[in-house]
Parts: sequence; structure tokens; C-alpha cells
Amino acid sequence: MKHLLVIDPLEKLVIKKDSTLLFALVLKEQGINVQLLFQKDLAFCNQIQSPLKVYDFDGSYDEKTCYLNEFTLGNEASVIPDTRTVFHMRLDPPFDISYLRVLWFLEFYESRGSRVINRPVSLAINNEKFVAYKHQQSIPTYVGSSYESAKNFVETLGEDCTDLILKPLDLYQGMGVNKYSKMEFLKESFRPIFQKYMEDYNGHAILQPFQKEVTSGEIRALYFNGVELGHIKKIPPRDSFLANIAQGATFEAYQLNSLQKKLCDEIAQDLKKQGVLWIAYDLLGNKVSEVNITCPGLLVEVSKANGVNLAQKIVQELTEGCL
Repeated sequence: MKHLLVIDPLEKLVIKKDSTLLFALVLKEQGINVQLLFQKDLAFCNQIQSPLKVYDFDGSYDEKTCYLNEFTLGNEASVIPDTRTVFHMRLDPPFDISYLRVLWFLEFYESRGSRVINRPVSLAINNEKFVAYKHQQSIPTYVGSSYESAKNFVETLGEDCTDLILKPLDLYQGMGVNKYSKMEFLKESFRPIFQKYMEDYNGHAILQPFQKEVTSGEIRALYFNGVELGHIKKIPPRDSFLANIAQGATFEAYQLNSLQKKLCDEIAQDLKKQGVLWIAYDLLGNKVSEVNITCPGLLVEVSKANGVNLAQKIVQELTEGCL
């Protein structure tokens, strides 16, 4: 098998803790044929065999922490995708037209017999937040652009809800996430603030009751091929409600409770049927808040916290379980 990892330019990545680069190094050290493929080099000809420009690489990582010491590109090569080619879609969000174009390319190669993880059509139709909201064990949520209907939703929330979270539908790493008091939101003076937010974030947004559990930590749970890998609790900085490591959150190892595991197992098996193998859940208490499938991250951090190189577990699943 030839494994091609579709990734962002190296200069956009935080090399030290990038999940895809750790995965690439572990594939290579286990003798698996693997190269990197950048978005700019995607192309095809529909009537003739058309080679892709790919890159070899080299690097190393700390065996105890799984943080990368170094990573460099090597020689260029040409590969003609065939039925023994496995593409790994590892471009970071946002899910925009550029991301969608890459899915079109990968779906074309899939139609010619190559394998793609995660499957392009499933990435296209499964919004990471909507997947979570389909399940009863999810946070009460409004998604839309109308202040009137958002206000109606807020009025249905119980008295224990005192604060709200307003966030974009399709951004990441805590960008655009704002917290407001419920009383402030229900005042007519909030209408222009809400409307301006819709304009700034392209017409639709998410509104939820603030989950107090986030102050004690948000859970990141990793799965591959329906198999539980490992988990961490992400703890926001003092005086912050954003449990995002890129914005200063700390983390520690965590073990899912029975309710959390049952929920994650069920979603993982459902998505596996759709060709979505690599999943990263975000959970608050026993509720799932997001199901990350575009480019699930924090593989390095979860590996470090649990003292296990989870990239090796993924490679084992690839070679023994799903290819």
C-alpha cells in the first residue's frame, strides 16, 4: 500500500505537536510506504494516467512525550494513484470552498479505486457540530440567523440557564466564541448585536446555554476505526471559559465514564459505516458538543498525557483492522 497524507504547508503547522506529522513519522518507522501531498499539487487527467508530485520527509520525535524534535521535507517523487493507494485527508479547517475542492479531487481518485480516510462524501455531508446535535445526549442548541427564533429558543431554557454561548457554525480553535448573559440577550437592544454577528460570520451561528462544566474541563476523546484510543481533559486558563489548548488551556489524562463511552462508541460505529474512521470528540459532562472529523487533532497531547504513542495504535488499526 502507498499512503499519501494530504496536508497543509509545513509553515502553517505547529511542527512540535502536529498530529499528522507524528502519524507520518510512525508510518515511516514501521516500514510503510508514505509520502506527503500538498494541496497545490493536486491534479488529475480524466483520460490518461496522471502522476502526482509527492514528497519524502524525515524527522524525529521524543519517545516519552511524542512531541516532535524536527521535521523536514525530502526529495520529490511522482506517484500515479491506483487501487493500492490510500489518501489521508489531513487538511485543517475551516470547511470552505478550498477545502471542498480538495474533497472533489479525492472523491475522483476514490472513484478510480483508491481509498480515502476519512471518506470525502462523508466529510462533505457531516458537519462536525450537526453530527453531535443529532444525538439526545447533546447540548440544547439553536442554529440559525433569525434573532426572533433565537429569542424564542432562549425563552424555553430553564431558570438554571443564566448565560449563553454564541459561536460560528464552521470555525475552530475557539475563534468567534462569545459569552452573553441570558438577560442581556433577551433585551431588544441585543438585536443589532446579533444581526451584526450574523453578518460577520456568514449568515448562521450556534446559540447554546453556557455549560458550567467547561470551567472544570472539556473532554477530548480520540477514536480510530471504531476503537477507543485515549482521552484528555482540557482545562481553561483562570478567568476563561475557552478549553482550547491553542489559547492556553492545560490538559491531563482522562478516562471516559460509562455514559460517555457508550455515546462515543455509538457515534463511532455509525460513522465507521460511512467511511469516517478518525474521530475526535469534545464532551462537556456527559454531553457531546462536537464530533471532529475533518482533521482530528491533539494526537500528540493525548499520547503524552496517557504515556502511549497513539499514532502506533492507529497504524496497527490500519494494517490489521481496516485495510
